[in-house]
Amino acid sequence: MADWVTGKITKIQFWTDALFSLTVHAPVHPFTAGQFAKLGLDVDGERVQRAYSYVNAPDNPDLEFYLVTVPDGKLSPRLAALKPGDDVQIVSEAAGFFVLDEIPDCDTLWMLATGTAIGPYLSILQYGKDLERFKNIVLVHAARYAADLSYLPQMQALEQQYGGKLKIQTVVSRETAAGSLTGRVPALIESGALEAAVGLPMNTETSHVMLCGNPQMVRDTQQLLKETRQMTKHLRRRPGHMTAEHYW
Repeated sequence: MADWVTGKITKIQFWTDALFSLTVHAPVHPFTAGQFAKLGLDVDGERVQRAYSYVNAPDNPDLEFYLVTVPDGKLSPRLAALKPGDDVQIVSEAAGFFVLDEIPDCDTLWMLATGTAIGPYLSILQYGKDLERFKNIVLVHAARYAADLSYLPQMQALEQQYGGKLKIQTVVSRETAAGSLTGRVPALIESGALEAAVGLPMNTETSHVMLCGNPQMVRDTQQLLKETRQMTKHLRRRPGHMTAEHYW
């Protein structure tokens, strides 16, 4: 049975009409960077709940979540209507295995995300622990429009902080934007454009690929890497080159 606690909204940041971030103070248990929590509200006597990844580092008491409003959704429009000081329910125990403990050592760790799935990577990179075993880290955030790249300033700050170890690359699919590649992630891998942009190869010898977000992107990229790069899914019992988390 989930152990729910009451949290307090301390900040709500709207990035676009649909994208927003919630900051919550709540007595949750310690979590591992990359994990998610469940947020909930009581609607007509029923607890409506959804899973959202922590964006903040585990040592930051400002619990941050990056959300998109789903039209006609049961929860997200209600969360978007909250104000600082309002209550929200949160499960105290985090969950999920999209964490560095599950990632094998490699030269280059690729972190590929679409939309709000950038969250787990930001938590991992802000925390900064257990990253010394990777020579290079590549953070790729794909969205439809440049306006949807809500955390780009934070990504750029992290790139500076890591001093050459971290490379960031944004991707937009519905327009062209300065500094971003245009298209879908699988196509940009297939053409070699993504590797050319960051100056690093994606292969079985040097790389591990983390995939998070749109299930279609995750599936298509896994299939492409399996067929063209001989990469396999990473399992505890059978180490491989790809670790994935679907976002819905």
